[in-house]
Amino acid sequence: MLSRLTAVAAGTLALLTGLACSQAAPQNAELAAKWKTATLYDMKVKTLEGKDANLSEYAGKVTLVVNVASRCGFTGQYAGLQKLYDKYKDQGLVVLGFPSGDFGGQEFSDSKEIREFCTTKYSVTFPMFEKCVVKAGDAQSKVYECLGTKTGELPGWNFGKYVVSRDGKTATFFASNAGPDSSKLVDAIEKALKEAAPKPAGDAARDAAKDAATDAAKK
Repeated sequence: MLSRLTAVAAGTLALLTGLACSQAAPQNAELAAKWKTATLYDMKVKTLEGKDANLSEYAGKVTLVVNVASRCGFTGQYAGLQKLYDKYKDQGLVVLGFPSGDFGGQEFSDSKEIREFCTTKYSVTFPMFEKCVVKAGDAQSKVYECLGTKTGELPGWNFGKYVVSRDGKTATFFASNAGPDSSKLVDAIEKALKEAAPKPAGDAARDAAKDAATDAAKK
């Protein structure tokens, strides 16, 4: 009897946690127009150490964007995220960590503490950026405004995940309870990695001109 009650309680907790791990992102004509052509890779951010960074550095890669926290029940996912990065980075995957204290205040306020924690505890080597606001509102990070608009979903807790395509135009959201070893998450990453990297604008223009010249010569 006790084991049955325990199982029911565990199932209920899992269900409630799952429901809380995502939330609807604001959707309106203004946001849709703003992010229709703009992508994650058009944005400038700051590293965890406060240095300027341009996400265009990751254009052409598949990115896994995660809102991390150091004192959360999901913090152990750092280990799995590092494993994903190690396994797929040579194929074009990069994990981008964005610390946030939005949910339960479970992130350190000092960037040095965040860096020391994730480095010494989980040997994190993937890029980490400055602490940001994930929830919708005036202070929300543009990274999350962009991804929320494109997917219609925002993290409802720490360790929400977005798999972003190589061209940055599409993204798929996974809630916190979809761990780094989740088959659906891994499948989405592997599918995105199989897509060809977009050509730089200059190369695309040259190819278009070449095709036009070829067509003209045939006439």
